[in-house]
Amino acid sequence: MDLSHEDTLRLNVLMANDIEAIRIDENRLIVYGLNGDKESRAPLSPNCRNDQYLKKVRAFLSGHVLGSPGGYPIFMRRWTRMGQARDSHLADLLKLGEPEAVIAVASAAGLTNDLARRAWWIDPVSDNARRMLQSGDVVKGSMGSVLVQHLVEHLPFETEAHAIIETVKLILLSGLASEQQKQQIWNKGQHRRAYHIGFLAAAPDALLEVKPARHDFGEQQTTLQALPDNAIAALLLRLLDGPGQTFLAAAESVLRRPTDQDEVIALLGASSHYCRSAHLTEDKEQDIRKILQQCAAMVAEARGEALAAVCQAVPGLHAEIRALIALAGCDEAVVTPIFTRTDAVGSVMRKKLQPVTDPVLEQFAILRGLKP
Repeated sequence: MDLSHEDTLRLNVLMANDIEAIRIDENRLIVYGLNGDKESRAPLSPNCRNDQYLKKVRAFLSGHVLGSPGGYPIFMRRWTRMGQARDSHLADLLKLGEPEAVIAVASAAGLTNDLARRAWWIDPVSDNARRMLQSGDVVKGSMGSVLVQHLVEHLPFETEAHAIIETVKLILLSGLASEQQKQQIWNKGQHRRAYHIGFLAAAPDALLEVKPARHDFGEQQTTLQALPDNAIAALLLRLLDGPGQTFLAAAESVLRRPTDQDEVIALLGASSHYCRSAHLTEDKEQDIRKILQQCAAMVAEARGEALAAVCQAVPGLHAEIRALIALAGCDEAVVTPIFTRTDAVGSVMRKKLQPVTDPVLEQFAILRGLKP
């Protein structure tokens, strides 16, 4: 059974108006078309079950747009979410009335500000906002502030840690949030650590509860600055200074009371990335004891020109040098053996993680000058 004659006529008229995007209201059974800032609508009159009829509507749209009545190809759904949709087809995908096609466009590397405007008209949800804010063209365009404002307003309703962390990161990286909005988001981290993790990942040197430089920063500053083009010296100086001490204090606070695995993984990722210029240990080592042993051996033997120069310049900071090298190597890999055996959260998870978190917290304390 085909579409009713009335609907075929309505949809043909709709598509003849140079429509830029199509949205289907499945509850009210209305097809909407976008043309600039104007909307057209075509009410549907099903002649069979609603779900079956909507499939026929989408087949009609696909035949009109793509020349094939097969609808949005099933096999494409596996890879278009990964941003691999062909740029030349992005505009057409927004005329199919398919939610997955909108996701494909929102995730595409070739997404433009204008395509984002159309996709947002079709499906204005936070997942799509996050996808589209990964495009530099969108962030710089008129849609950037629209998407950021949506995420700020809907952030309190996010419940999953990974969604909160990713949302905060994108809001900060966009540079489109006001200082007041950033302060409000930071304040929420007093009750949910995931908010602070987003700051640690996106703005590690611009956190909002500023700590002073370490007591011996002035004493070590001249010596470390005298080592030009030395990444380890620069990182050590950064960690001794106020922004570094602020980062360490915030990271320690989060790691003491994470609520789920996503928070732990994201925190370790942010900490490792902060210290990445000192990543001298073997890649993806899962045993934190081996990482600490490797770091101790490296510093004791002063392996490498950069490390040797720093060890010689500041012999009293060997413990700090070991700590920053260790933090660079402590990423998701060190908790993988634990998380593959348990899905615990809260206090049970924290207890199981102590063999990893206790040594990491010790490295934070060393760099903060809190451990003799």
